[in-house]
This record gives sequence, structure tokens and C-alpha cells, in this order.
Amino acid sequence: MNGTEATGAEESVLLRTEGRAAHLVLNRPRALNALNHAMVRRIDEALTAWEHDPAVETVVITGAGERGLCAGGDIRVVHDDARDGDGTASAAFWRDEYHLNARIARYPKPYVAVMDGIVMGGGVGISAHGSVRVVTERSRVAMPETGIGFVPDVGGTRLLGLAPGELGTHLALTGASIGAGDALLCGLADHYVPSTSLPRLLADLADRPVAEALAAHARPAPPAELAERRAWIDACYGADTVEEIVRLLLAADDPAAKETAEILLGNSPTALKVTLASVRRARRLGSLERVLDQEYRVSCAALSAPDLVEGVRAQIIDKDRTPRWSPATLAEVTDADVERFFTPLGTRELGLSDGTF
Repeated sequence: MNGTEATGAEESVLLRTEGRAAHLVLNRPRALNALNHAMVRRIDEALTAWEHDPAVETVVITGAGERGLCAGGDIRVVHDDARDGDGTASAAFWRDEYHLNARIARYPKPYVAVMDGIVMGGGVGISAHGSVRVVTERSRVAMPETGIGFVPDVGGTRLLGLAPGELGTHLALTGASIGAGDALLCGLADHYVPSTSLPRLLADLADRPVAEALAAHARPAPPAELAERRAWIDACYGADTVEEIVRLLLAADDPAAKETAEILLGNSPTALKVTLASVRRARRLGSLERVLDQEYRVSCAALSAPDLVEGVRAQIIDKDRTPRWSPATLAEVTDADVERFFTPLGTRELGLSDGTF
């Protein structure tokens, strides 16, 4: 890490210890704490130091500002690399980010993720793999990648694949954001704490075990909205293809199902088909490491496909909200087009599952 990058990382991820707890604070509030490569490295370095520090019993991650923990990876950088570069920088970022996701899942000390406000994409990766995941009434959790021509990553296809029934498939394909009740229902969070209680929870973590601190501040969660939609979600998303899912949604006897079909038809056809395949394969792969290896292949393949650049342009850069997907329809996306995303990378594999990294 060069001097400029190190300084930027130190400002973008603040580190402090309070009693028995060590704190990571994502500190890019104007960018909704979006992750860049230097931040990923700094988090990993801090986790290494704290893992071997007997004075640190708990790690806590929060986001600066009032809007959320983290809106995801810095997708503008990925867009520019895919459009103007050779993809090397993005692949290197994902390599370190996915290693960090796996490390968080296996961290030997309690890792408390405060998922207050917006938690999307890469923000899910640094929180929902943790051992203690706290949501509030302000939480909005999502994997919105299909709307920008990309596919859920950071272990998201495993998390969503493990959700009850087809709820995870619904969230993966639509990119819909969910609140605290649904995050708990879908297995993306463990505890509900009102946002007004967060300062006291964080203060208690300095001198109390995590379980005791949570017991003092956790409350019953709001109702899960998706629970009322389980019947048509499970029935429609159990289909074998995206085309059939859309057909069943349009035919369902619920206005919400029809609205969902329209959302799907606005997302990238290629991303939808690759996402459906990714979630279903993730269920069979088992371990997070094997899923991350698969996601790395898919992410790298997306760099040379047209929809990622176009989706980021339309949704984030130009904000015209009218992406021109290529292919433009589900019918035009062939099985071969989908399979290309899963092609092994040879010497460039992530290698988490076989220890070659």
C-alpha cells in the first residue's frame, strides 16, 4: 500500500478500542461508506491485529453518518475499469474483498455488525457473514445487482440461497430492499435493536460480553412483510427458468406479484439468468468458500459483458434510468451465454475452497 493509499484508508476506516471492544468505523459518509480496495485491506489488517490481541474480545463494525452502514463496493471504479481498463484492478479488489468476506465468517472472536440504515451489496458482505448481526427500524438491506447488469456476490448468493423457501431467489432477482423483520426472516440478521438504543449497546460492549449487552437492548422485531407473500413467492420462483417465473408472476392472483414481474422485466436479462443459476448452484456448493470461488468467476466474466457498464451508466452515472441491455430480452439470452459466466479461470481462480490463494 503506497503512502497516499494508506492515508486514504486510514481516513476511510477509523479504528479504535473501547474496553474489551475494538471498533471499525466505515468513514465515507458522503459516498454512503462505499468500499474501495484500500478500505478492504485496512479492515483485513485490523482483523489480523485484533485476532492476536488478548485485550480485544469483540470486534464491532459501524458506518459513519446517518444514512447507513455501507451502500456496497465503489461501483464507479469498477465501471471505469470495465469500460476503459482491462479489468485487472476490479479483479484484484474482488479477490481481497471475497477473502475478507470468508475471513469475517470464520473470525474466532465475536464480530458484531451494526446494520443500521442502508446495507447493500458489499455492505452485506462485511456484515451478514458476521457472528452477530444487528438491525434497526432504519435498516434497508439489499443485493440490488441485477438492476445494474451485475450478479449478487460477496457470498450473497449463499446467504440468499439459504433463506426460507424462495425468498432469497425473489430478493436476488428483484434486488428489492427489506427491513429489519424481513432481514431476520431471511437469515440476514440475528437481533433487532431500536436505533435509539445503539449508543448504549455500543457503550455496554466495552465492558460486557456480547450476549449480556444484547440481552439488555434487543427487542422484538417488526413484522416480516415477506411472510404474507410467501405463498406466491414460493410458487412462482420455484420454476426452472426466469421466463417461467415471470409468466407465473403475471398470472398470479396478487397485484404485488404482477408488480414484481414488471420489476424483473426492467432488470438485465443476462444478469437475471446468471443470478438464478448462481443461487441454485450455490445451494449445492455448500461452503461459503466454494460459493465465493464461483462468484469470483461470475464477477470477472461480467467485466467483459456489456450490461455491467451500461447498467452503472444508466442507474448511477447518467441517472437516466433507461439501460439498453444487450441482449435486450430474456428469450435472447442463451444457455451458452449463461454458462460462459461460470467458466473456470485456470491460474486466476480465487482458490478459497482449495487453499491455493
